[in-house]
Amino acid sequence: MTDLSPFEALVPLDHGLCVVVTRRPDGSPHATVVNAGVIPHAFADEVAVAFVSAGSSRKLRHLRADPFAVLTVRVGWRWATVEGAATIIGPDDPHPDVDDERLRTLLRVIFEAAGGTHDDWPTYDRTMIEERRAAVLVTPSRVYTNPGPA
Repeated sequence: MTDLSPFEALVPLDHGLCVVVTRRPDGSPHATVVNAGVIPHAFADEVAVAFVSAGSSRKLRHLRADPFAVLTVRVGWRWATVEGAATIIGPDDPHPDVDDERLRTLLRVIFEAAGGTHDDWPTYDRTMIEERRAAVLVTPSRVYTNPGPA
C-alpha cells in the first residue's frame, strides 16, 4: 500500500486545496483546483485521495474516458503529489456496491476529509443531488513529496 501520510498531513493546512490534472482526449493535460482529502476507499481495502465533482464537469468527462489522475496539495514550499487510477461513483456513474444512501454518506465523508463543515446537512444533500455530484476516489500508485526547507 502506498503511504498517503505526506499528502494527508498537508490537507488541513489549506482546506485540502489541490490541483488535479486529468487528460483530455488528445492526451494533453487539463488542470483545475478541487478540495480533496484522504479517506478509506469506498469498497476496497485501501485508502484513497477523494474529491467531489459536479456531474457535468470536464474533469469527470476526462476521467470517464481515461481514469488516471494526478493531485498535488501544496502549503508554502511543502507539497505532495499522488498519481493513480480514479473511480467515479455518482448518479451518472453508478457502482453496484454503492446505493443512494451510501453515496450520500460518501459525499459527506469526502467533504469533511477535505476540511469542510456544514450547518445544514439536508441542504448540502439536496445540492449534491441537484448538481449530480459524484465522488472521485484516486487509488494511489505513486506518491512523491517535497517536505519543504530544512
